[in-house]
Amino acid sequence: MSVSRPVIQTRPTETAKRLLPWLVAVGFFMESLDTTILNTAVPTIAHALKVAPLSMKAVLASYTLSLAVFIPISGWMANRFGTRRVFASAIGTFTLGSLLCGISSDIHWLVTFRILQGCGGAMMLPVGRLTLVRTFAKSELISAMSFVSIPALVAPMMGPLLGGIIIHYFHWSLIFFVNIPIGIAGLMLVYRHMPNYRARKNYPLDVVGLILFGSGIALLSYVLEVFGEHSLSGREIGGLLALSFALVGAYGLHGSRTRHPLLRLGLLRIRSFRVSVTGNLCTRLGIGGLPFLLPLLYQVGLGYTAIQSGLLIMPQALAAMSLKLTLAQILRRFGYRRVLIFNTVMLGAMLILFSAIDVGWPAWTIALTAFIYGFFTSTQYTSMNTLAYADVNDEQAASASTIASTVQQLAVSFGVAGASLAAALFIHDQPGAGAPEMVHGIHLALRVLGVLTIVSTLVFSELRLSDGDAVSSHKADIPAG
Repeated sequence: MSVSRPVIQTRPTETAKRLLPWLVAVGFFMESLDTTILNTAVPTIAHALKVAPLSMKAVLASYTLSLAVFIPISGWMANRFGTRRVFASAIGTFTLGSLLCGISSDIHWLVTFRILQGCGGAMMLPVGRLTLVRTFAKSELISAMSFVSIPALVAPMMGPLLGGIIIHYFHWSLIFFVNIPIGIAGLMLVYRHMPNYRARKNYPLDVVGLILFGSGIALLSYVLEVFGEHSLSGREIGGLLALSFALVGAYGLHGSRTRHPLLRLGLLRIRSFRVSVTGNLCTRLGIGGLPFLLPLLYQVGLGYTAIQSGLLIMPQALAAMSLKLTLAQILRRFGYRRVLIFNTVMLGAMLILFSAIDVGWPAWTIALTAFIYGFFTSTQYTSMNTLAYADVNDEQAASASTIASTVQQLAVSFGVAGASLAAALFIHDQPGAGAPEMVHGIHLALRVLGVLTIVSTLVFSELRLSDGDAVSSHKADIPAG
Protein backbone atom coordinates (compact mmCIF):
# COMPACT_ATOMS: atom_id res chain seq x y z
CA MET A 1 0.00 0.00 0.00
CA SER A 2 1.39 3.40 -0.93
CA VAL A 3 2.00 5.95 1.78
CA SER A 4 0.28 9.32 1.42
CA ARG A 5 2.77 11.89 2.63
CA PRO A 6 1.67 15.23 4.10
CA VAL A 7 1.79 18.39 2.00
CA ILE A 8 3.47 21.46 3.43
CA GLN A 9 2.65 24.84 1.91
CA THR A 10 6.11 26.33 2.58
CA ARG A 11 9.28 24.58 3.69
CA PRO A 12 10.09 25.64 7.28
CA THR A 13 13.13 27.85 7.64
CA GLU A 14 15.86 27.15 10.17
CA THR A 15 14.42 29.95 12.32
CA ALA A 16 10.97 28.33 12.18
CA LYS A 17 12.44 24.95 13.02
CA ARG A 18 14.32 26.45 15.97
CA LEU A 19 11.20 28.25 17.25
CA LEU A 20 8.73 25.40 16.72
CA PRO A 21 9.44 23.62 20.05
CA TRP A 22 8.91 26.95 21.82
CA LEU A 23 5.58 27.50 20.05
CA VAL A 24 4.29 24.06 20.94
CA ALA A 25 5.60 24.42 24.50
CA VAL A 26 3.64 27.69 24.90
CA GLY A 27 0.39 25.88 24.14
CA PHE A 28 1.21 23.01 26.48
CA PHE A 29 2.19 25.41 29.24
CA MET A 30 -1.05 27.39 29.01
CA GLU A 31 -3.12 24.25 29.17
CA SER A 32 -1.17 22.58 32.00
CA LEU A 33 -0.92 25.70 34.13
CA ASP A 34 -4.60 26.54 33.81
CA THR A 35 -5.78 23.32 35.43
CA THR A 36 -3.32 23.26 38.32
CA ILE A 37 -3.63 26.95 39.15
CA LEU A 38 -7.43 26.75 39.19
CA ASN A 39 -7.48 23.96 41.78
CA THR A 40 -5.93 26.32 44.33
CA ALA A 41 -8.60 28.96 43.76
CA VAL A 42 -11.71 26.75 44.01
CA PRO A 43 -12.80 27.88 47.52
CA THR A 44 -12.25 31.56 46.71
CA ILE A 45 -14.13 31.44 43.39
CA ALA A 46 -17.00 29.52 45.02
CA HIS A 47 -17.30 32.24 47.67
CA ALA A 48 -17.19 35.01 45.05
CA LEU A 49 -19.89 33.36 42.90
CA LYS A 50 -22.00 32.56 45.99
CA VAL A 51 -22.11 28.80 45.43
CA ALA A 52 -21.08 25.82 47.54
CA PRO A 53 -17.46 24.70 47.01
CA LEU A 54 -18.68 21.27 45.83
CA SER A 55 -20.55 23.01 43.01
CA MET A 56 -17.18 24.02 41.58
CA LYS A 57 -16.66 20.40 40.57
CA ALA A 58 -18.67 21.21 37.44
CA VAL A 59 -16.13 23.89 36.53
CA LEU A 60 -13.29 21.35 36.69
CA ALA A 61 -15.18 18.45 35.12
CA SER A 62 -16.57 20.48 32.18
CA TYR A 63 -13.05 21.21 30.93
CA THR A 64 -12.00 17.56 31.19
CA LEU A 65 -15.14 16.39 29.39
CA SER A 66 -14.56 18.90 26.60
CA LEU A 67 -11.02 17.61 26.15
CA ALA A 68 -12.23 14.02 26.00
CA VAL A 69 -14.80 14.79 23.29
CA PHE A 70 -12.66 16.94 21.00
CA ILE A 71 -9.22 15.31 21.19
CA PRO A 72 -10.33 12.41 18.94
CA ILE A 73 -11.05 14.75 16.00
CA SER A 74 -7.78 16.66 16.28
CA GLY A 75 -5.92 14.45 13.79
CA TRP A 76 -8.69 14.74 11.21
CA MET A 77 -8.83 18.52 11.72
CA ALA A 78 -5.06 18.88 11.22
CA ASN A 79 -5.12 16.81 8.04
CA ARG A 80 -8.13 18.73 6.69
CA PHE A 81 -7.24 22.34 7.55
CA GLY A 82 -3.50 22.25 8.24
CA THR A 83 -1.46 22.16 11.43
CA ARG A 84 -0.81 25.92 11.57
CA ARG A 85 -4.44 26.88 11.19
CA VAL A 86 -5.70 24.33 13.70
CA PHE A 87 -3.00 25.08 16.29
CA ALA A 88 -3.54 28.83 15.95
CA SER A 89 -7.30 28.34 16.26
CA ALA A 90 -6.71 26.22 19.35
CA ILE A 91 -4.63 28.93 21.04
CA GLY A 92 -7.14 31.60 20.00
CA THR A 93 -10.10 29.61 21.30
CA PHE A 94 -8.34 28.80 24.57
CA THR A 95 -7.35 32.46 25.06
CA LEU A 96 -10.87 33.70 24.32
CA GLY A 97 -12.28 31.13 26.72
CA SER A 98 -9.84 32.33 29.40
CA LEU A 99 -10.96 35.94 28.96
CA LEU A 100 -14.63 35.00 29.19
CA CYS A 101 -14.00 32.82 32.26
CA GLY A 102 -12.28 35.74 33.98
CA ILE A 103 -15.23 38.07 33.50
CA SER A 104 -17.88 35.50 34.43
CA SER A 105 -20.15 36.47 37.30
CA ASP A 106 -22.25 33.31 37.30
CA ILE A 107 -21.18 29.69 37.69
CA HIS A 108 -23.28 28.57 34.71
CA TRP A 109 -21.45 30.96 32.39
CA LEU A 110 -18.15 29.89 33.93
CA VAL A 111 -18.91 26.25 33.12
CA THR A 112 -19.89 27.21 29.56
CA PHE A 113 -16.66 29.09 28.97
CA ARG A 114 -14.60 26.27 30.48
CA ILE A 115 -16.10 24.02 27.80
CA LEU A 116 -14.93 26.59 25.22
CA GLN A 117 -11.45 26.47 26.76
CA GLY A 118 -11.51 22.69 26.48
CA CYS A 119 -12.31 22.90 22.76
CA GLY A 120 -9.07 24.81 22.26
CA GLY A 121 -7.04 22.78 24.70
CA ALA A 122 -8.06 19.52 23.02
CA MET A 123 -6.26 20.54 19.81
CA MET A 124 -3.02 21.83 21.36
CA LEU A 125 -1.38 18.62 22.54
CA PRO A 126 -2.03 16.27 19.58
CA VAL A 127 -1.61 18.87 16.82
CA GLY A 128 1.54 20.27 18.43
CA ARG A 129 3.08 16.80 18.64
CA LEU A 130 2.02 16.01 15.08
CA THR A 131 3.78 19.14 13.81
CA LEU A 132 6.96 18.19 15.64
CA VAL A 133 6.87 14.65 14.23
CA ARG A 134 6.48 15.96 10.68
CA THR A 135 9.14 18.67 11.03
CA PHE A 136 11.99 16.87 12.78
CA ALA A 137 13.79 13.76 11.66
CA LYS A 138 13.28 10.81 14.01
CA SER A 139 16.86 11.14 15.20
CA GLU A 140 16.10 14.75 16.29
CA LEU A 141 12.76 13.99 17.89
CA ILE A 142 14.05 13.24 21.39
CA SER A 143 15.60 16.69 21.81
CA ALA A 144 12.47 18.42 20.49
CA MET A 145 10.10 16.35 22.63
CA SER A 146 12.32 16.76 25.70
CA PHE A 147 11.95 20.52 25.43
CA VAL A 148 8.21 20.40 24.82
CA SER A 149 7.59 18.03 27.75
CA ILE A 150 9.04 20.52 30.26
CA PRO A 151 5.81 22.60 30.55
CA ALA A 152 3.89 19.46 31.51
CA LEU A 153 6.29 19.11 34.46
CA VAL A 154 6.76 22.80 35.27
CA ALA A 155 3.09 23.80 35.29
CA PRO A 156 1.94 21.36 38.02
CA MET A 157 4.83 22.59 40.15
CA MET A 158 4.21 26.31 39.55
CA GLY A 159 0.40 26.16 39.59
CA PRO A 160 -0.22 25.78 43.33
CA LEU A 161 2.41 28.40 44.19
CA LEU A 162 1.22 30.93 41.61
CA GLY A 163 -2.41 30.25 42.46
CA GLY A 164 -1.74 30.83 46.14
CA ILE A 165 0.00 34.14 45.42
CA ILE A 166 -2.81 35.38 43.14
CA ILE A 167 -5.55 34.42 45.57
CA HIS A 168 -3.69 35.98 48.50
CA TYR A 169 -2.72 39.28 46.88
CA PHE A 170 -5.00 39.77 43.83
CA HIS A 171 -8.46 39.00 42.42
CA TRP A 172 -9.34 35.43 41.39
CA SER A 173 -10.03 36.47 37.77
CA LEU A 174 -6.29 37.01 37.28
CA ILE A 175 -5.95 33.21 37.27
CA PHE A 176 -7.62 33.21 33.85
CA PHE A 177 -6.19 36.52 32.63
CA VAL A 178 -2.57 35.30 32.86
CA ASN A 179 -3.27 33.21 29.75
CA ILE A 180 -4.19 36.21 27.61
CA PRO A 181 -0.75 37.80 26.96
CA ILE A 182 0.79 34.34 26.55
CA GLY A 183 -1.91 33.40 24.04
CA ILE A 184 -1.60 36.63 22.02
CA ALA A 185 2.18 36.27 21.78
CA GLY A 186 1.78 32.62 20.81
CA LEU A 187 -0.72 33.47 18.07
CA MET A 188 1.62 36.01 16.49
CA LEU A 189 4.54 33.59 16.46
CA VAL A 190 2.45 30.67 15.20
CA TYR A 191 1.22 32.60 12.15
CA ARG A 192 4.74 33.74 11.32
CA HIS A 193 6.80 30.61 11.95
CA MET A 194 4.72 27.44 12.29
CA PRO A 195 4.63 25.10 9.25
CA ASN A 196 1.20 24.22 7.88
CA TYR A 197 1.10 20.50 7.08
CA ARG A 198 -1.98 19.06 5.39
CA ALA A 199 -2.75 15.58 4.08
CA ARG A 200 -2.75 15.12 0.31
CA LYS A 201 -6.07 13.35 0.64
CA ASN A 202 -8.33 13.55 3.65
CA TYR A 203 -11.31 11.33 4.26
CA PRO A 204 -14.81 12.20 5.53
CA LEU A 205 -15.11 12.51 9.30
CA ASP A 206 -16.27 9.31 10.98
CA VAL A 207 -19.32 10.83 12.67
CA VAL A 208 -20.63 7.54 14.08
CA GLY A 209 -17.19 6.78 15.51
CA LEU A 210 -16.99 10.27 17.02
CA ILE A 211 -20.35 9.81 18.77
CA LEU A 212 -19.50 6.36 20.12
CA PHE A 213 -15.91 7.02 21.15
CA GLY A 214 -16.43 10.64 22.24
CA SER A 215 -19.42 9.82 24.45
CA GLY A 216 -17.69 6.77 25.91
CA ILE A 217 -14.50 8.64 26.76
CA ALA A 218 -16.42 11.68 28.04
CA LEU A 219 -18.47 9.47 30.35
CA LEU A 220 -15.35 7.71 31.59
CA SER A 221 -13.67 11.08 32.24
CA TYR A 222 -16.75 12.21 34.17
CA VAL A 223 -16.68 9.11 36.37
CA LEU A 224 -13.01 9.70 37.13
CA GLU A 225 -13.68 13.36 37.99
CA VAL A 226 -16.46 12.51 40.47
CA PHE A 227 -14.73 9.39 41.76
CA GLY A 228 -14.95 9.16 45.53
CA GLU A 229 -17.80 11.65 45.92
CA HIS A 230 -20.68 10.65 48.17
CA SER A 231 -23.21 12.03 45.67
CA LEU A 232 -22.89 8.83 43.62
CA SER A 233 -23.25 5.33 45.05
CA GLY A 234 -20.95 2.46 44.17
CA ARG A 235 -23.72 0.93 42.05
CA GLU A 236 -24.14 4.17 40.09
CA ILE A 237 -20.40 4.47 39.53
CA GLY A 238 -20.26 0.85 38.37
CA GLY A 239 -23.18 1.40 36.00
CA LEU A 240 -21.59 4.48 34.43
CA LEU A 241 -18.29 2.65 34.04
CA ALA A 242 -20.03 -0.28 32.36
CA LEU A 243 -21.84 2.07 29.97
CA SER A 244 -18.62 3.91 29.09
CA PHE A 245 -16.80 0.63 28.40
CA ALA A 246 -19.74 -0.56 26.30
CA LEU A 247 -19.60 2.62 24.17
CA VAL A 248 -15.84 2.32 23.68
CA GLY A 249 -16.26 -1.38 22.87
CA ALA A 250 -18.96 -0.51 20.33
CA TYR A 251 -16.52 1.91 18.75
CA GLY A 252 -13.95 -0.88 18.55
CA LEU A 253 -16.39 -2.99 16.54
CA HIS A 254 -17.37 -0.04 14.38
CA GLY A 255 -13.74 0.95 13.78
CA SER A 256 -12.82 -2.55 12.64
CA ARG A 257 -15.56 -2.52 10.01
CA THR A 258 -15.39 1.01 8.61
CA ARG A 259 -12.91 1.96 5.93
CA HIS A 260 -11.75 5.24 7.47
CA PRO A 261 -12.27 5.10 11.27
CA LEU A 262 -11.89 8.08 13.56
CA LEU A 263 -8.98 6.36 15.34
CA ARG A 264 -6.94 3.67 13.65
CA LEU A 265 -6.77 1.16 16.47
CA GLY A 266 -4.82 -1.13 14.17
CA LEU A 267 -1.80 1.00 15.10
CA LEU A 268 -1.77 -0.89 18.40
CA ARG A 269 -0.36 -3.84 16.46
CA ILE A 270 2.89 -1.86 16.20
CA ARG A 271 4.79 -3.04 19.28
CA SER A 272 6.61 0.21 20.11
CA PHE A 273 3.41 2.25 19.79
CA ARG A 274 1.38 -0.24 21.86
CA VAL A 275 3.98 -0.32 24.64
CA SER A 276 4.21 3.48 24.65
CA VAL A 277 0.45 3.90 24.99
CA THR A 278 -0.14 1.14 27.56
CA GLY A 279 2.99 2.09 29.47
CA ASN A 280 1.83 5.70 29.69
CA LEU A 281 -1.49 4.56 31.11
CA CYS A 282 -0.09 2.01 33.58
CA THR A 283 2.80 4.14 34.84
CA ARG A 284 0.60 7.15 35.53
CA LEU A 285 -1.66 5.00 37.71
CA GLY A 286 1.18 5.15 40.21
CA ILE A 287 2.95 8.45 39.68
CA GLY A 288 0.09 10.54 38.27
CA GLY A 289 -1.42 11.24 41.68
CA LEU A 290 1.73 12.58 43.35
CA PRO A 291 0.92 16.26 42.59
CA PHE A 292 -2.37 15.61 44.41
CA LEU A 293 -0.87 13.84 47.44
CA LEU A 294 2.22 15.96 48.12
CA PRO A 295 0.38 19.25 48.83
CA LEU A 296 -1.86 17.33 51.27
CA LEU A 297 1.17 15.82 52.96
CA TYR A 298 3.05 19.11 53.21
CA GLN A 299 0.19 21.46 54.09
CA VAL A 300 -2.28 19.36 56.09
CA GLY A 301 0.15 16.81 57.48
CA LEU A 302 3.36 18.77 58.08
CA GLY A 303 1.91 22.28 58.50
CA TYR A 304 3.61 24.08 55.61
CA THR A 305 1.87 27.02 53.95
CA ALA A 306 0.67 26.80 50.34
CA ILE A 307 3.61 28.91 49.17
CA GLN A 308 6.14 26.81 51.14
CA SER A 309 4.57 23.65 49.74
CA GLY A 310 4.91 24.96 46.20
CA LEU A 311 8.57 25.84 46.78
CA LEU A 312 9.28 22.30 48.05
CA ILE A 313 7.77 20.81 44.89
CA MET A 314 9.40 23.19 42.37
CA PRO A 315 12.84 21.45 42.31
CA GLN A 316 11.18 18.68 40.31
CA ALA A 317 10.69 21.12 37.43
CA LEU A 318 14.26 22.39 37.71
CA ALA A 319 15.58 18.85 37.35
CA ALA A 320 13.35 18.26 34.33
CA MET A 321 14.80 21.30 32.57
CA SER A 322 18.39 20.35 33.31
CA LEU A 323 17.88 16.81 31.98
CA LYS A 324 16.85 18.10 28.55
CA LEU A 325 20.49 18.22 27.48
CA THR A 326 21.35 14.67 28.52
CA LEU A 327 18.32 12.48 27.76
CA ALA A 328 19.21 11.99 24.09
CA GLN A 329 22.64 10.68 25.10
CA ILE A 330 21.11 8.36 27.72
CA LEU A 331 18.73 6.80 25.21
CA ARG A 332 21.46 6.55 22.57
CA ARG A 333 23.70 4.70 25.03
CA PHE A 334 21.19 2.31 26.60
CA GLY A 335 18.12 2.18 24.33
CA TYR A 336 14.44 2.45 25.21
CA ARG A 337 13.99 -0.98 26.76
CA ARG A 338 16.74 -0.65 29.37
CA VAL A 339 15.97 2.99 30.14
CA LEU A 340 12.23 2.51 30.63
CA ILE A 341 12.58 -0.64 32.75
CA PHE A 342 15.23 0.86 35.04
CA ASN A 343 13.54 4.27 35.19
CA THR A 344 10.11 2.86 36.07
CA VAL A 345 11.59 0.85 38.94
CA MET A 346 13.35 3.98 40.20
CA LEU A 347 10.10 5.98 40.04
CA GLY A 348 8.43 3.36 42.24
CA ALA A 349 11.35 3.49 44.65
CA MET A 350 11.12 7.31 44.78
CA LEU A 351 7.42 7.14 45.68
CA ILE A 352 8.31 4.81 48.55
CA LEU A 353 11.05 7.28 49.58
CA PHE A 354 8.48 10.11 49.63
CA SER A 355 6.49 7.99 52.09
CA ALA A 356 9.32 8.44 54.60
CA ILE A 357 9.00 12.26 54.69
CA ASP A 358 7.79 13.23 58.16
CA VAL A 359 8.00 15.90 60.81
CA GLY A 360 11.66 16.72 61.41
CA TRP A 361 12.83 16.26 57.83
CA PRO A 362 14.89 19.33 56.83
CA ALA A 363 13.35 21.34 53.98
CA TRP A 364 16.51 20.98 51.89
CA THR A 365 16.24 17.17 52.10
CA ILE A 366 12.65 17.26 50.85
CA ALA A 367 13.66 19.62 48.02
CA LEU A 368 16.57 17.34 47.06
CA THR A 369 14.22 14.35 46.94
CA ALA A 370 11.91 16.29 44.61
CA PHE A 371 14.89 17.27 42.44
CA ILE A 372 16.00 13.64 42.01
CA TYR A 373 12.42 12.57 41.31
CA GLY A 374 12.26 15.25 38.59
CA PHE A 375 15.06 13.53 36.66
CA PHE A 376 13.14 10.27 36.56
CA THR A 377 9.74 11.77 35.66
CA SER A 378 11.24 13.79 32.81
CA THR A 379 13.01 10.70 31.48
CA GLN A 380 9.81 8.65 31.73
CA TYR A 381 7.46 11.06 29.99
CA THR A 382 9.80 12.01 27.16
CA SER A 383 10.86 8.41 26.54
CA MET A 384 7.28 7.15 26.39
CA ASN A 385 6.11 10.05 24.21
CA THR A 386 8.91 9.72 21.65
CA LEU A 387 8.73 5.92 21.53
CA ALA A 388 5.15 6.26 20.24
CA TYR A 389 6.43 7.67 16.92
CA ALA A 390 9.43 5.39 16.41
CA ASP A 391 7.77 3.04 13.94
CA VAL A 392 4.81 4.99 12.53
CA ASN A 393 4.98 6.57 9.07
CA ASP A 394 3.76 9.99 7.93
CA GLU A 395 0.31 8.70 7.01
CA GLN A 396 -0.15 7.16 10.47
CA ALA A 397 1.26 10.09 12.46
CA ALA A 398 -1.99 12.05 12.85
CA SER A 399 -3.94 9.07 14.19
CA ALA A 400 -1.01 8.02 16.40
CA SER A 401 -0.84 11.52 17.91
CA THR A 402 -4.59 11.52 18.55
CA ILE A 403 -4.58 8.10 20.24
CA ALA A 404 -1.52 8.95 22.35
CA SER A 405 -3.03 12.28 23.47
CA THR A 406 -6.39 10.70 24.32
CA VAL A 407 -4.73 8.00 26.41
CA GLN A 408 -2.53 10.57 28.14
CA GLN A 409 -5.57 12.64 29.12
CA LEU A 410 -7.25 9.54 30.53
CA ALA A 411 -4.03 8.52 32.27
CA VAL A 412 -3.90 11.86 34.12
CA SER A 413 -7.46 11.33 35.35
CA PHE A 414 -6.71 7.71 36.27
CA GLY A 415 -3.66 8.83 38.26
CA VAL A 416 -5.58 11.35 40.35
CA ALA A 417 -8.48 8.93 40.87
CA GLY A 418 -6.04 6.20 41.91
CA ALA A 419 -4.33 8.49 44.39
CA SER A 420 -7.71 9.58 45.80
CA LEU A 421 -8.75 5.96 46.26
CA ALA A 422 -5.46 5.01 47.91
CA ALA A 423 -5.67 7.97 50.28
CA ALA A 424 -9.33 7.28 51.12
CA LEU A 425 -8.51 3.67 52.04
CA PHE A 426 -5.91 4.67 54.60
CA ILE A 427 -7.19 8.01 55.96
CA HIS A 428 -10.18 7.20 58.13
CA ASP A 429 -12.66 9.90 59.11
CA GLN A 430 -11.14 12.22 56.53
CA PRO A 431 -13.00 15.44 57.47
CA GLY A 432 -11.89 15.09 61.08
CA ALA A 433 -8.50 13.51 60.51
CA GLY A 434 -5.65 15.21 62.32
CA ALA A 435 -2.13 15.79 61.06
CA PRO A 436 -0.69 12.46 62.34
CA GLU A 437 -3.53 10.47 60.75
CA MET A 438 -3.14 12.39 57.48
CA VAL A 439 0.63 11.79 57.37
CA HIS A 440 0.26 8.08 58.18
CA GLY A 441 -2.49 7.57 55.59
CA ILE A 442 -0.62 9.35 52.80
CA HIS A 443 2.54 7.40 53.65
CA LEU A 444 0.67 4.12 53.17
CA ALA A 445 -0.94 5.38 49.96
CA LEU A 446 2.46 6.35 48.54
CA ARG A 447 3.88 2.91 49.31
CA VAL A 448 1.00 1.20 47.52
CA LEU A 449 1.40 3.49 44.51
CA GLY A 450 5.15 2.87 44.54
CA VAL A 451 4.67 -0.89 44.37
CA LEU A 452 2.07 -0.43 41.62
CA THR A 453 4.57 1.64 39.62
CA ILE A 454 7.26 -1.01 39.95
CA VAL A 455 4.80 -3.67 38.76
CA SER A 456 4.02 -1.55 35.67
CA THR A 457 7.60 -2.24 34.56
CA LEU A 458 6.23 -5.48 33.10
CA VAL A 459 4.69 -3.47 30.26
CA PHE A 460 8.11 -2.34 29.04
CA SER A 461 9.57 -5.83 29.19
CA GLU A 462 7.68 -6.48 25.94
CA LEU A 463 10.12 -4.19 24.12
CA ARG A 464 13.06 -5.56 22.20
CA LEU A 465 16.51 -4.05 22.57
CA SER A 466 16.28 -2.60 19.06
CA ASP A 467 12.84 -0.98 19.47
CA GLY A 468 12.96 2.79 19.03
CA ASP A 469 16.48 2.82 17.56
CA ALA A 470 15.27 4.98 14.65
CA VAL A 471 14.57 7.72 17.21
CA SER A 472 17.31 7.13 19.79
CA SER A 473 20.12 6.17 17.34
CA HIS A 474 20.92 3.36 19.78
CA LYS A 475 22.63 0.27 18.38
CA ALA A 476 21.23 -2.91 19.89
CA ASP A 477 23.73 -5.34 21.35
CA ILE A 478 22.01 -8.33 19.79
CA PRO A 479 19.99 -8.74 16.60
CA ALA A 480 16.28 -8.23 17.02
CA GLY A 481 14.61 -11.58 16.79
